[in-house]
Amino acid sequence: MSYPLQPVTLSSLGLAVLLFGGFVAALFLGSIVLPGAVHTGVCQPDGTCQRYKLNGLLLFVLLTGLVIIGTWGTRFSLLIVYTHFWSLCIVANAFACLLTVLLVYRGRRTQPHAGSAATDGRYQILRELWYGTELNPSWLDVDLKLFSYRPSLLGLGLINAAFAYVQYQLYGCISLRMGLYQLFTLVYLANYFQFEYGMLHTWDIMAERFGWMLIWGDYVVVPFCYSLPGWFLIDQTEALPPLSIVGLIALYLGGFWLFRGANEQKHRYKRDPDARIWGQPATTIGGKLLVSGFWGIGRKLNYTGELCMYYAWTLLCGFDSLVPYALPLWLMAFLMHRARRDEQRCQQKYGALWTLYCRRARFRMLPYLY
Repeated sequence: MSYPLQPVTLSSLGLAVLLFGGFVAALFLGSIVLPGAVHTGVCQPDGTCQRYKLNGLLLFVLLTGLVIIGTWGTRFSLLIVYTHFWSLCIVANAFACLLTVLLVYRGRRTQPHAGSAATDGRYQILRELWYGTELNPSWLDVDLKLFSYRPSLLGLGLINAAFAYVQYQLYGCISLRMGLYQLFTLVYLANYFQFEYGMLHTWDIMAERFGWMLIWGDYVVVPFCYSLPGWFLIDQTEALPPLSIVGLIALYLGGFWLFRGANEQKHRYKRDPDARIWGQPATTIGGKLLVSGFWGIGRKLNYTGELCMYYAWTLLCGFDSLVPYALPLWLMAFLMHRARRDEQRCQQKYGALWTLYCRRARFRMLPYLY
């Protein structure tokens, strides 16, 4: 018994448009009508401060509950997400391109000088499409950049759940490998939405304009590429050695501790400069650069923790194929490149203070290695 993927046809694309469009529209409507605490983001140099209603955790809980009730209590089936995967992926790509063009068009009309300056005007439009023209585009008072994390990550959760559903229908059970994969990714998603307020202090939200680079990443890369290990776990029902189970759980928990701990420490300090970290008052260089906790050991240990989590759930796939490892390997290269870009910006922003900080926190992502 198997569940073949539906070929891409006009009919399947039409259904995918309804599924994808309905999903994004429902989350957008929920972002408007559901209650949520209002937080103020980092103020820009011109003094403006964006305000955000954070109800992503409520959306996550409601969607999880609806999927559970719908799957076990009604005829609703996640199988359609699996069988129409490629049609949904094509529609997501088209949506990302359309949204990019619309935002650049709007940005050019409302903020003629929003794009990056280019020495050659012929490439200006390409730069604007890639990086975007607006820092905080919004619609109906919903910040589109922060909102896009919701269909991105909740879409990833739905696709992952569809893989577990298919395995159960095929084999009558959920394997330990698949169970751990679902647990690892579910905790990752729940943590994001519980810590949604911390996103307001990330580089993406504070400084990156909303162009194709971020839009395509949100609507295509995260849901359709980050779920790649789930494909390979559907037919892997063999048991895991006990030592492997312990090792992968330890790798995941260690990564979670680094990832969440480092981000939480920085966020806590930004909210309260008198905060205590690891039981001691926060220590800084020049009153600006935190050197307590993880930030006194490495400059990007939060990236290291995130990679550990990705490798933990990818290693569940074993080594029969290298394809599942495409994501963590790409992400490792991406984060290393991003760490260097971030440090170049910090050097320009903080100057001599950043040089002092690098002498204090000598390592970037791997103590004594990198």
